[in-house]
Amino acid sequence: MFKSGFVNIIGRPNVGKSTLTNALVGEDMSIITYKPQTTRHRILGIVTGDNFQMIFSDTPGFVHDPSYKMHEKMNRYVHTTFEDADIMLLVVDHEDRYQEDHILIRKLKSLACPIFIIINKIDLLQDAESLKQIESHYEKLLPSALIFTISALKGQNISQLYDKLLSSLPEGPAYFPADQLSDRTERFFVSEMIRENIFLLYHEEVPYSCEVVVESFKDEPDLVRIEAIIFVSRKTQQAILIGKGGRAIKQLGIDSRLKIEAFLEKKVFLQLRVKVREDWRNNDQLLQRLGYNQ
Repeated sequence: MFKSGFVNIIGRPNVGKSTLTNALVGEDMSIITYKPQTTRHRILGIVTGDNFQMIFSDTPGFVHDPSYKMHEKMNRYVHTTFEDADIMLLVVDHEDRYQEDHILIRKLKSLACPIFIIINKIDLLQDAESLKQIESHYEKLLPSALIFTISALKGQNISQLYDKLLSSLPEGPAYFPADQLSDRTERFFVSEMIRENIFLLYHEEVPYSCEVVVESFKDEPDLVRIEAIIFVSRKTQQAILIGKGGRAIKQLGIDSRLKIEAFLEKKVFLQLRVKVREDWRNNDQLLQRLGYNQ
């Protein structure tokens, strides 16, 4: 008997959904930083065995009060997961922000598939009593859910969760070829690696005002030539990205190139340009071009 299904992962921003996805898949599918709202797209990570295929779906953090059309489109990725889920994972953490989970929990109650509540970041809890209180709260909110306590970052209880998810998969066909790891292209992952380094190197509003588009990707025998554009909302952000004498963008290029080379296992020539597109996060046409298709 072959088992397969979509394991869809949802939750508030910065609860560790992408870290959990990467831990379950065993590959870096989603970019991870300590800053909230790093993930902007729905990304599938595919694990195929002899008699199963488990498709993990990482999603953006659900934004309760969207500030931009981009946030609305990110929320639609989350809503889409309710339509194709075979198993749903609601990831929460130790912070007292239960009210923000209520919209998602209300929707989860309408589902017939298995539901898991994943309490993440337990390594940051000071005592067992605090964890019991969190578990008790979610047991009351969603009595039918299975509750798992984990630390995705430390790998705590990940293998037990993986085994339980595997046993909960329904019977079904393989949806993807056995050697396919994601539904996303190399271009997409390259753009995400550049964006990840923007989050790591820059501060305040700058990373949130940036979007990366790979304009050219030429795979030559000994080298991959990549040209990418970084869109920003204002000229001041463009100046910060470039830095005095171009030093900041040079460092961004170096860090991004090294990560891309490790990913592609090949030498890379990376050219970065910065363009201003005022209020791009509210521009439907540009958002469509940038891959926000929901």
